[in-house]
Amino acid sequence: MSIGSFIKKQFIDVLQWNEEAEGVLAWRFPMQDFEIQNGAILNVRESQVAVFVNEGTIADVFGPGTHKLTTQTLPVLTNLRNWDKFFDSPFKSDVYYFSTRIQTGRKWGTPQPITIRDKDFDMIRVRAFGMFSYRVADARKFFTEISGTREVYTRDEVEDQLRGLLMSTMASSLGGSNVAFLDMAANQALMASQVKGDLAAAFARYGIGLDEFNVASVSLPEELQAALDERISAGMKGGLSADKMGGFTKFQVATSIPMAAQNEGGLAGIGAGLGAGAVLGQAMAQGMGNTMAQPAPVPAAPAAPAAPAAPPEVSIEDRLTKLKGMLDKGLISAADYDSTKAELLKKLIG
Repeated sequence: MSIGSFIKKQFIDVLQWNEEAEGVLAWRFPMQDFEIQNGAILNVRESQVAVFVNEGTIADVFGPGTHKLTTQTLPVLTNLRNWDKFFDSPFKSDVYYFSTRIQTGRKWGTPQPITIRDKDFDMIRVRAFGMFSYRVADARKFFTEISGTREVYTRDEVEDQLRGLLMSTMASSLGGSNVAFLDMAANQALMASQVKGDLAAAFARYGIGLDEFNVASVSLPEELQAALDERISAGMKGGLSADKMGGFTKFQVATSIPMAAQNEGGLAGIGAGLGAGAVLGQAMAQGMGNTMAQPAPVPAAPAAPAAPAAPPEVSIEDRLTKLKGMLDKGLISAADYDSTKAELLKKLIG
């Protein structure tokens, strides 16, 4: 080595990272024209991890604290460098710092609907949005699998990968559950807990720990809402089971009653005639049942034409009972209940 080269070299006696920029997960200590002295001090702050890398091989990993660099504190590097007892001359080694602070308030969402299997409707497409938080939990895995030898690696870069991983994990996790979409939409905490376990395992493969995961909203695309109104064409072609048909009928009853309340006369129109009341009563009884019986068709003997039978008359008392049941189930509002009840009581008193 020439005298000029020796003078040009500078020896490092303290290594540390001040985390001046926000959102940096991995940072390589600048080593150009620098060498580390024997006995140099390595400062690792709380929420940091330092990793020594020798010619592409991870050597020693240091947690928070102040470390004096000797052959005793660098056992792996000592072996890689073939230092028998002590290293007397300065040496070069790549030193990477990793931030282990929790990255909070990170948003996730489904730009395009994801397709999942559903207990009631077979296949549906869902949009969902929420927040998640995470941190670097295993610096070795994170360096090997994601950040590599780059000088700086930010959370924006890693989140591009995490969101794709999140979408695929969510589709498989929800598709493998027995929770119906209508139940998940009503209980978003249930949906989040279903996904969180599988997502934590997927993140752990890359040295990332999932801290929190929540679902803020779940919705159906407009085109799927229209398809549901048509009883899901694919399900109709294959034939729906009694359980699925019952679930679909509940869905239709729940959505059609508020629509009826918006029409002229509101729900009072339900009690406009005994014949109409009988038809609605039968529809509600079928929609609220757990299953729908579907007896096999039996060939009937030819019969002489007969005049159409009048629909069975439903008493006003029965209709009031069914109306109260609809209120208890949340299918109608209290105002709709009161107005319809008043109409029926008028008929009963009159």
